[in-house]
Amino acid sequence: MTSMTSAEVVVTGGVDTHQDQHVAAALDHLGRVLGTQSFPTILSGYRQLHRWLSSFGNLGPVGIEGTGSYGAALARFLGQQHVQVIEVVRPNRQVRRRYGKTDVIDAIAAARAVQSGEATGQPKTHDGPVEALRVLKAVQRSGNKARTQALNQIHQLLVTAPEQLRAQLDGLKRADLLATCSVFRVRADDDSLPTMTRLALRELAQRVTHLDAQLAAVTARLARITLAVAPDLMAIKGVGPDVASTLLVTAGDNPDRLSHEAAFAALCGSNPIPASSGKTTRHRLNRGGDRHANAALWRVVLVRMSCDNAPATTSNDAPQKAKASPRSCAASSDTSPARSTSPYRQQSRLDSRSITYLTGSLIRDNAPMSLSVRAAQISDLPAVLALAPLLQ
Repeated sequence: MTSMTSAEVVVTGGVDTHQDQHVAAALDHLGRVLGTQSFPTILSGYRQLHRWLSSFGNLGPVGIEGTGSYGAALARFLGQQHVQVIEVVRPNRQVRRRYGKTDVIDAIAAARAVQSGEATGQPKTHDGPVEALRVLKAVQRSGNKARTQALNQIHQLLVTAPEQLRAQLDGLKRADLLATCSVFRVRADDDSLPTMTRLALRELAQRVTHLDAQLAAVTARLARITLAVAPDLMAIKGVGPDVASTLLVTAGDNPDRLSHEAAFAALCGSNPIPASSGKTTRHRLNRGGDRHANAALWRVVLVRMSCDNAPATTSNDAPQKAKASPRSCAASSDTSPARSTSPYRQQSRLDSRSITYLTGSLIRDNAPMSLSVRAAQISDLPAVLALAPLLQ
């Protein structure tokens, strides 16, 4: 009987990441804990962690929690060392209630999630132009929120402002209001209410002006990078720089980790979730996934619906229905609103699944594709509207 040497042991690693230190655990091929250790979150600490895991045998996959936050740098380093990195979500509440919560327990749970096959996701690399888009999108979103907040504060201050100041600014358009408020002069030794109100309006107006210039520069840079990274995605009707950059950020710098369009749909939270039980067969909406990407797909659907030029369904094409009596028709016309003639009730070739598939294919393959290629078609808009809430 031969014994297995350390060189023949396949080691599975698990890491619980934090801001100042990472806790690692090493498991053998039978799931036995070989050791646990803490390492600082610096480059030398990453090297020590890699050497420590490799000292137990042949290093296999390593499961890391928080590959998009505290574990991003460690995941990049291990990827450069040709180590297979698996993205691990935190244990559910039932597991934590049963076994407790410590950093060591979480690290062991991460390694066992990799061994059991529960964790199989490949993390984003965060090392290319898409990561640059993500950074710019963060600035853009926070800038838009701050701008909206400042504008709301200006309008609220005008409601309770002194009468003379309110009469001066009443009726001005937004651009004129900001231009007027941003040049208010305030005496340094005057702390009266009218003066402080003018000071507050001036600071808020200057903030909005600064944010406008900042957002214009960021938006222009976003459009340039997005067009350079995914020109085919930008060429799709209904997909602009904002939508395209959002979908690219969701896919990451390594879109090959998305094996098919179903994975991309699940990542965007646009896939129906089975909710069947017994004789009941049904699905529910997916409230998870990347909600920014979900909203981007929803905007694509709305634009395609509004721009669709398909002919309206005629009475000859529609199924025949029983004719009601003139009296009942007259009664219903008096009590019911008129049927809408909105183009949303017209026939449409749009399918939300086609949008998800098409964007996923272009992001993954970076190749042009027509909407008519391998895209399921729906000829009735009510069916589209039934699918559209999946993108909300």
